[in-house]
Amino acid sequence: MSSETSPSASHFGASKGKGRARSSSLVTVTEVGGDEPEGVVDRLGVGVNENAAWVNAPGAWLIHPVLILTAKVFIDALPSMTQPYSWTIVNLGYVLVSYTMFHYVTGVPFESNLTTGGAYDDLTLWEQIDAGAQYTPSKKWLTSVPIFLFLISTHYVKYNYLLFGINFAACVFVLFPKLPVLHRLRFHFTPLEPDNSQAVTPSTSRPPSPRLESINELPGGR
Repeated sequence: MSSETSPSASHFGASKGKGRARSSSLVTVTEVGGDEPEGVVDRLGVGVNENAAWVNAPGAWLIHPVLILTAKVFIDALPSMTQPYSWTIVNLGYVLVSYTMFHYVTGVPFESNLTTGGAYDDLTLWEQIDAGAQYTPSKKWLTSVPIFLFLISTHYVKYNYLLFGINFAACVFVLFPKLPVLHRLRFHFTPLEPDNSQAVTPSTSRPPSPRLESINELPGGR
């Protein structure tokens, strides 16, 4: 067996980052906060994660329909607003806010890193809820809300295929990252790199150190 490092293996290691890389093609999939014993101990040893504990607090479920109905009242007050467009705007607004809150922002934004020790820096709020457990009551509720909102929107848009397509795409967009199979996975879209057989070392963010010969050739060099 040859000990020479192949270019594809080098690119695989370069795209690994903090997690395990699944692909080195146009779409790179990496896993963060894996099941290594060190990572599990770090998250279990920081105590209660207040950033995600509020999801199970009394009234946390009720706030979703309250905000949806409040937004619906304000949008209906706009001149010439119809029910199909009103429900579509409400649906898109809820999807945008919930996706940003639960699936885009990572870490603990409103808590000092001294409290958590950086154990949740790479995890989204959805991945922090219930210590990452799947099919919990809170996660079932958070999954059902966009589905119910989509069904209501579909009822009011009736036969408007454009609005139906927009609402359906929004629902899929916010449900996709909730799938258990995508837990702790990150998708990175990068351009394909040309095959370079001599590139055996992973690239870094810092420029390469100058060689001694190049320094000697500069004015004033030895």
